[in-house]
Amino acid sequence: MSASEPEVWVVDDDQSVRWVLEKALRQAGLGSRSFERAEHLLEAIEHRSPDVLITDVRMPGMSGIALLDRLRDTQPDLPIIVITAHSDLDNAVAAYKGGAFEYLPKPFDIDEALELVRKAARANGAHRHGPDDDDGHPIPSLIGQAPAMQEVFRSIGRLAGSSMTVLITGESGTGKELVARALHEHSPRADKPFIALNTSAIASELLESELFGHEKGAFTGADSRRIGRFEQANGGTLFLDEIGDMSPALQTRLLRVLAESEFYRVGGQTSIKVDVRVIAATNQDLARAVKEARFREDLFHRLNVIRINTPPLRQRREDIPLLLKHYFAEAASELGVAAKSVDSEAMDLLRAYDWPGNVRQVVNAARRLTVTAPGSVITTQDIPTDLGGQDVSARAAQDWTRSLAAWAETQLGENGRPLLDTALPEFEKTLIRIAMAKTKGHRQAAAKLLGWGRNTLARKMKSLQMD
Repeated sequence: MSASEPEVWVVDDDQSVRWVLEKALRQAGLGSRSFERAEHLLEAIEHRSPDVLITDVRMPGMSGIALLDRLRDTQPDLPIIVITAHSDLDNAVAAYKGGAFEYLPKPFDIDEALELVRKAARANGAHRHGPDDDDGHPIPSLIGQAPAMQEVFRSIGRLAGSSMTVLITGESGTGKELVARALHEHSPRADKPFIALNTSAIASELLESELFGHEKGAFTGADSRRIGRFEQANGGTLFLDEIGDMSPALQTRLLRVLAESEFYRVGGQTSIKVDVRVIAATNQDLARAVKEARFREDLFHRLNVIRINTPPLRQRREDIPLLLKHYFAEAASELGVAAKSVDSEAMDLLRAYDWPGNVRQVVNAARRLTVTAPGSVITTQDIPTDLGGQDVSARAAQDWTRSLAAWAETQLGENGRPLLDTALPEFEKTLIRIAMAKTKGHRQAAAKLLGWGRNTLARKMKSLQMD
């Protein structure tokens, strides 16, 4: 193996994946060797080491995560790229905490994989040590297979060993607090408090006391000392939601705490030191708010150390069936009933709906449909119009065309009589009856409803023997 040709080893129980990667690597001028099982690689690596390793997560015998754990001790400088079809948050976090160089969900773009390999090879053995892997705290509600959610999982995984300040941006209901909790649960502060506060839900005159606490007698009604959220979160994480709504005065106080890690309670004379990781979230464009002088620029830069964007549901429609299945199961458990399923036509409607309330709206919709849908399978008739369902008239139109189709199939099976010879007279009779009833027998008005002239209606009624 020459210095100009890095060698890449691949471990995957899927022969087709091994073949594709080997072919692509060799075409790119890289040495390649593949293994079906992690145990076989461990035998080979005792005699020779690759420059880069690509491994699957789920394999017979030793898993990719277990392999990462083993190699972290014996080959700490080896860059490892983890690929998996089971691309959830726990796998992403476990991969990064195990020392993975990068995490790549299947199906992956081969050019992207090659670029990662070259990047890993250029790193020349740079490694990432993380804390010992453990079972962690699963965050089952943070769900997604879409590329945008995979990027969120990657970000959480990369930050697993860090206590850096993070700004989470995204529309309301996209799961910003779930991301914040995942960041906390997979951080070195996981055994310390996680305190969440929606700053827009508290009156501005009360928010200062809520954040920093107050001394007894600090203001009217302050009958006793109050410990604020910063003190409650000491050693852990404080999640500040809707940070863009904070008043300028409180922005100044928050900036001082972030810079100096100390503050005074309202009415207090003694400074209080704290060690708190702050994760902030907003559905606003803070950069624009800075330009419009609604948000302090220095505070924005202090919060915006690392940014994670939670995508709206309309940008990851492929996750809608997965989310519905999960939240139908949760709703069924809460209500003590069997979980509902969704038929294909109803699922098409739900996937096409834009979900302006995002995942929060999915949670509420699952509870609502669990209660309101009469059967165990949710159909298009069960979906209300405010969730993308059809109104009554549209359903009726759909129902009669289905009935007509069923009738036509039956007629074709029973006799060879032309369909229109039977259907057209009955069709016209029905519409004439409805129009005449609507106009209380007034033929001129009925003809207008039907799109005919009065003489045409008279002639039709005579031929159909409706006089």
